[in-house]
Amino acid sequence: MTALQEAVARYWGYTTFRPLQREAMDAVLVGRDSLVGLPTGGGKSLCFQAPAVVRPGLALVVSPLISLMKDQVDTLVGNGVPAGLYNSSLAADEKAAVSAGLRQGRYRLLYVSPERLVGEGSDGFLELLSSCQISFVAVDEAHCISQWGHDFRPEYRQLGRLRQRLPGVSLHAFTATATSRIRRDIAVELALNDPLEFVGSFDRPNLLYRVLPRSTLKRQLLDVLDRHRRESGIIYCTSRREVDALAEWLTGLGMAALPYHAGLSDAERSRNQDAFLSERVDVIVATVAFGMGIDRSNVRFVVHVGAPRSLEHYQQESGRAGRDGLEAECVLISSAADFMKWRLMLERGGELSDASQGLLRQMERYATGVGCRHRHLAEYFGDEYPTEKTGKRAGCTACDFCLDELEQVVAPVVLARKILSCVARVENRFGATHVASILRGHASRQVVSRGHEKLSTFGLLPHASLTEVRGYIEQLIGLGLLQQAGDEYPVLALTATGLELLKDETRCPDMTLARQRPPRKTAKRAQSRAEAESWQDVDRTLFDRLRTVRLEIAQSRGVAPYVVFHDTTLREMARLRPTSLEALLAVKGVGARKADDLGEAFLAAIRSHSSRRHCQVGEYGA
Repeated sequence: MTALQEAVARYWGYTTFRPLQREAMDAVLVGRDSLVGLPTGGGKSLCFQAPAVVRPGLALVVSPLISLMKDQVDTLVGNGVPAGLYNSSLAADEKAAVSAGLRQGRYRLLYVSPERLVGEGSDGFLELLSSCQISFVAVDEAHCISQWGHDFRPEYRQLGRLRQRLPGVSLHAFTATATSRIRRDIAVELALNDPLEFVGSFDRPNLLYRVLPRSTLKRQLLDVLDRHRRESGIIYCTSRREVDALAEWLTGLGMAALPYHAGLSDAERSRNQDAFLSERVDVIVATVAFGMGIDRSNVRFVVHVGAPRSLEHYQQESGRAGRDGLEAECVLISSAADFMKWRLMLERGGELSDASQGLLRQMERYATGVGCRHRHLAEYFGDEYPTEKTGKRAGCTACDFCLDELEQVVAPVVLARKILSCVARVENRFGATHVASILRGHASRQVVSRGHEKLSTFGLLPHASLTEVRGYIEQLIGLGLLQQAGDEYPVLALTATGLELLKDETRCPDMTLARQRPPRKTAKRAQSRAEAESWQDVDRTLFDRLRTVRLEIAQSRGVAPYVVFHDTTLREMARLRPTSLEALLAVKGVGARKADDLGEAFLAAIRSHSSRRHCQVGEYGA
């Protein structure tokens, strides 16, 4: 076993590497600049933490958020790794203690903010670092350096100056969200020297993706929450008003939910974030202000009430689910109105460029598309999605399409032409609800007052619900056959492509349209393969007991529960049920330091549970 493997096993409790981890670690160990792109939950932090333990000297880790630094340092110290942080949250005596520790060579890793390294007044701190033996610099969340990235931080662009201040020290960039364009920008701005590039697949097979056309929002949210009782989740909204309204509504239902947005005071935002991270509340309702640095690993669902402005944003925000590698659900509840609002906001802000419209259009295609969600996202980010041996496209078994929750229309072109014809008959002057009423044969006051019950398209879809027809309309908008115009009262209009299809039914031979299958009360809830496998042979009662033990330890030590152990480790304990320290060390995620420090508390819970279980078996068997 190499020194690196010994360190990973001893401090982190892992005996194997994830894809590209070993290659990324080797680049650090040999002092070769590198750029590493791994998905959230792909283990990128270990790529620089493990080499820091093996390679002599001090590893400098640049991190964008104080909360992120604290959680990582708490976890490292809990694992027995000497680590510290230096940022504006420290009191003067704490800064002095860290400075003394640096001079004495007490740390293997030091987490700092970019402002501390390159901001005003950073010269003295850099001088102190220059006197230390810096082994390498790791820039975490490196997409913040790129103006093309959605979390752009201007201070990050100055980090290239470290080349002059720390000559001969290798630089390593790490990110979980980077297109090829952003990766090029990172390499240039950091002045990386002929870097090795390791880019893994950004597909997250443990995430189950669903897209729902917005209809009865509260009912749709309750359906998601019912699937995740006593589990944690994030509900993203596009407006502060909706955040406050939904948080208040959930609280009124007896659910522990808190709001988070930029309109709250700094103190309230901090309190609400801490309550979520420490598992005092399980649901946070937020705008995108609640984002980077949210390191709670056991988020089991993320819901977007309204589409984000790009697939990059959606991938980053939905990716906060299932960071521990276990199953999680990502639901997008969307309507065509979302994209109209974005275009209006971007136009008012002077940001409605060809590039921003292109990004929004890609998001709209995802929201209205019919097909495998995993494939759509993977191919957008440049991944080759696997095919079956037969040459057919493989199903992911982890999205609404592949779980057969969508029912494809038998004759989509015929259906599309009925809808397009109706829009043409009302001369492109009415909205989606009015058009749907005509098609359904609903003689509403608005329809009758305009004589639209006499149109040839009246009643062409008599058995379809309003939600179903509106869903078809939004899919046609996503396909570029219809468009919406007008701000306050948007109306439907045919595009040039839609007009062509109306004239010639052969124009779109590969078109697909679908509707949500009606729920069957007797049917078993759809389950992804990842969920089925992750719970296989797990004693769920024991798992819940171990979660309680973890929470008690975390509260007594003032750390987040996932700093103690991730859910993956607790499930493995509940699967293997170890009763000795030696057996506990065989559980993935349990290192030597954690076993010595915390092992007995978890072993006692396992023994107690096993004893009670045996008594019950004996009682019922007697």
